[in-house]
Amino acid sequence: MSADTIIPFGFESFPVRGALIHLSRSWRRMLRDHDYDVVITETLGHAAAATGLIAQSLKFDGAITLQIQGAGVLRMLVMQCTSELELRGMASSAPDSTATDFKDLIDKGHCAVTVDTGERPYQGIVDINDISLAASLEHYFARSVQVPSHLALVADKEVAAGVLLQQVPGRPIDRDDWRRLHYLIETLSCRDFDGDAGITLIGKLFAEDDVRVHEARAVNFRCRCSQNKTEDVLKMLGEQEARETLAEQGAIEVVCEYCGHKRHFDAVDVERLFVENVVQGPDSVQ
Repeated sequence: MSADTIIPFGFESFPVRGALIHLSRSWRRMLRDHDYDVVITETLGHAAAATGLIAQSLKFDGAITLQIQGAGVLRMLVMQCTSELELRGMASSAPDSTATDFKDLIDKGHCAVTVDTGERPYQGIVDINDISLAASLEHYFARSVQVPSHLALVADKEVAAGVLLQQVPGRPIDRDDWRRLHYLIETLSCRDFDGDAGITLIGKLFAEDDVRVHEARAVNFRCRCSQNKTEDVLKMLGEQEARETLAEQGAIEVVCEYCGHKRHFDAVDVERLFVENVVQGPDSVQ
């Protein structure tokens, strides 16, 4: 089984549904063109795991976007996962600044979760809990979605993973049982995801419970940047700025912050961009 999977599961004795996500290859690809420090890497990995866990429950074609903005070391983090479990994300930080923990990373930050159905997006916003991103998202589920949830997230430069447990709406669970399930997933560490952790790990975590495991779904890194989208960005900047940049640098280089793909535009390209009625074919990058 590929390590880059989400495995949904449910409990026979409790009205609780869950999912386990394990990212390695796609996570390392996300990090490949960046040099994040340890705390930002961990937080971005938590965001990747959490966004995948939320997206796997979508019942329609769409996407989940998690975005964090703050005034501290972390200025912006964006993570997006489609209903097809195609994942991409990036983070930007204040120059020459580092953080020692999550609280130090975030200052007056807020987290937005946007559900895009292809028609009218829905967005929920929650203040960041200084304890962790997981605690912040548990608050989001309780307030915006009104579904009591437990979320455990782990990440380092090799793996991003986690478990999400949610109560089935309208079906109460004994408080002690709910507390016990929370304690079990709080014991997770990155070491638990060595190799192809999946069904075996679910069985280990909930050894005392009857758990029904559903079919695993593959998760992949995929950036949807393209030549056309890059050209649209340059057009939005305007002809004057594009020509000034071209005159100063001899060419314009645009680097995708998600996948690191570089696109270059010379004088001929810039001239073509600002000529009316020119149509360019697609050039998607995966």
